[in-house]
Amino acid sequence: METILPTIGATISDGADTFFGALPASPPLALILALALLIDAIVGDPRWLYRRIPHPVVLIGKPIAFLDRRLNRPDRGEKDRLARGAVTVLLVVGGCTAIGFGLDRLLGSVHWGWIVEALVVSILLAARSLHDHVRRVGTGLRVDGLEGGRRAIAHIVSRDPKSLDRHGVARSAIESLSENFSDGVVAPIFFYLIFGLPGLFAYKAINTLDSMIAYKTTKYRSFGFTAAKLDDLANWLPARISGALVCLAACFTPTSYPISAVKTMLRDAKKHKSPNGGWPEGAFAGALNIALGGPRTYPGGEVVGVWIGDGRARLEPRDIDRSRALYIVANLLLWFAILCGGIIALL
Repeated sequence: METILPTIGATISDGADTFFGALPASPPLALILALALLIDAIVGDPRWLYRRIPHPVVLIGKPIAFLDRRLNRPDRGEKDRLARGAVTVLLVVGGCTAIGFGLDRLLGSVHWGWIVEALVVSILLAARSLHDHVRRVGTGLRVDGLEGGRRAIAHIVSRDPKSLDRHGVARSAIESLSENFSDGVVAPIFFYLIFGLPGLFAYKAINTLDSMIAYKTTKYRSFGFTAAKLDDLANWLPARISGALVCLAACFTPTSYPISAVKTMLRDAKKHKSPNGGWPEGAFAGALNIALGGPRTYPGGEVVGVWIGDGRARLEPRDIDRSRALYIVANLLLWFAILCGGIIALL
């Protein structure tokens, strides 16, 4: 036994060296990204893990919350709070970019560091988790009725779930799926492909800032102004790419209408309160022949929203299923394009 164990250990060590030595030292970012998307599709955001350790986005939120408490004081003037909000954005985005740059250099110095990089990227993508959250809304409506749908939708929207009827819950789920396809999938991919890990970390910081302080309330109107405008700028192109992907996906998804998707997106995108949200939302509405948007109630009060799309507004769980199918096809098309790009770059 004393002679066998060292032999087994040496064999395993030699095998590991051979395996990792055979891996490419630095494959194209597109191939790393294709692997990351595959990992995310299989694993998603495991609940058991993030009940024990905080998700990276939660960690990004901690300095934002700290700076919000320290700098966003009601006794300060609007110009002062505007400047303090800009400083908050600079510190958070700059800090996250620096962390991304340092991690990029560290992993780049290790022969198989790109595998770890793929794991890191997969954690910062939301394709699987977004799908699962929306699926739970449909399941909640089917199994537990309106209250089940409200409980599930409360995890993915900021509006008051008690104000939503059955159809409103279904609409909210599809709206969240469409907008977050851009924010949680396409935009992170876009910034990673162009700027690598520093770009991905910077974008996640911008997106988290927007979700935490970019509100048009008395408290955040000035303090969150820079965060809101930077998020609009960062998502300008990814949102339009997202809409185009959804229109293309409608060509390959049963019960979807690609021509209607294009027409509705081009016509109704500008109606949205966000300069970016209307593009994927309009594409989803047209592709599914439904109406999204409309009046809604937030904790701060009621918002008179416009309707996007000409179809039915009285949506059901089956419409959530149709939106999930369209979303899956759009993600598959995106993954296939990235994989092909990586293979071509490798040749």
